[in-house]
Amino acid sequence: MIKLIPIEKLQPGMYIHDLNCGWMEHNFLRNRFAVKSDEDVTKVRELGVHEIYIDIGQGLDVEQAPTQEEAAHQVNEALEAIAKNTATPPRHDAVQREVGRAHSLHNEANRIVRDMMGDIRLGKQIQLEQIEPLVERIVDSIFRQQDAMLPLARLKEHDEYTFQHSVSVCALMTSFARTLKLPRDIIHEIAVGALLHDVGKAKVPDEILNKPAKLTDAEFLKMKSHVVQSKIILQGTPGISQVALDVAAQHHERFDGTGYPNKLKGDEISLYGQMGAIVDVYDAITSNRVYHKGMAPTEALRKLLEWSKFHFNPTLVQAFIRAVGIYPTGSLVRLESRRLAVVQAQNPENLMQPVVKVMFHSRGYYMTPEIVDLRRSQDRIVGHEDFEAWNIDPARWLPE
Repeated sequence: MIKLIPIEKLQPGMYIHDLNCGWMEHNFLRNRFAVKSDEDVTKVRELGVHEIYIDIGQGLDVEQAPTQEEAAHQVNEALEAIAKNTATPPRHDAVQREVGRAHSLHNEANRIVRDMMGDIRLGKQIQLEQIEPLVERIVDSIFRQQDAMLPLARLKEHDEYTFQHSVSVCALMTSFARTLKLPRDIIHEIAVGALLHDVGKAKVPDEILNKPAKLTDAEFLKMKSHVVQSKIILQGTPGISQVALDVAAQHHERFDGTGYPNKLKGDEISLYGQMGAIVDVYDAITSNRVYHKGMAPTEALRKLLEWSKFHFNPTLVQAFIRAVGIYPTGSLVRLESRRLAVVQAQNPENLMQPVVKVMFHSRGYYMTPEIVDLRRSQDRIVGHEDFEAWNIDPARWLPE
């Protein structure tokens, strides 16, 4: 049985099932291991986590601690409450009208960020006049119909993760800021900061960025230095705004003060830095990397909600969930009818009932694709699924 315990209860003889910091800000070789000494306890506590999951079948128990299922039930209830209390902006255009533009824009943005990172490595300065028009087109696309661009965030290649992550965070942050009803000029600056938030990684060697294993302590420190490097680079960029700088400089800070580089806490972190922390983690944990498999989007949202007890601003996490949906566009879901479907668009008035494309049966065969608006169907979503587990190509079933 798996239980969730306060970090203060951890002691030698227990078996850690999950370190509960899925944004990978640790350099333990494994996420599951036996706690053999007080030194192990100290090292885990230094991670800054407040709760961890233990396996009482392989180690000591903690009485009256909630089980994993009980903890998950609380999170699910919170998600359902968010879905019923939605206030997301309406989608003005049909998804189909925006899909072609979104694909072209996404490809162009990946190319521009890749070239920019190469220029930074050569010591060149960022040219904002090349970035600004691209960002404005991304913002325009999200405002027209975010369900066309956001699913592209999950389509990444291992060797281009750094560039594609930046583009994904830009699109997600734009949607997030729009849901918060921030002024359009502020949304633009947030998007600029999001696109440039990881430029400091140009100063981190490729062998560390793309290492297919856990980093050494020295490599881990070098990786974390990218935040300070991003700030230095952007401070030297003519025309950069304070809003954009806050996104880049603070996206690894945590609401409880356990982040880096400055261990800022609560309102010491700007609104834009708090937003960036949420989106950066969401995109990271839903992406496949050389050393870990990405979570399903709905599961990632559950983890963000769980972590918002300590690490993230709870109000902002709820707003982000409303921005992307309980079952984000492009995710694979299982219906009560035992059919599988890919979410095509959100219904802002009820995030539990998106528009889906039914295309597979859980008995193991493809079906004639059918678009179903779950608001007008007796079928309903009963859970999320993993594309890889069913050997289904996600790119084939994106909105079109």
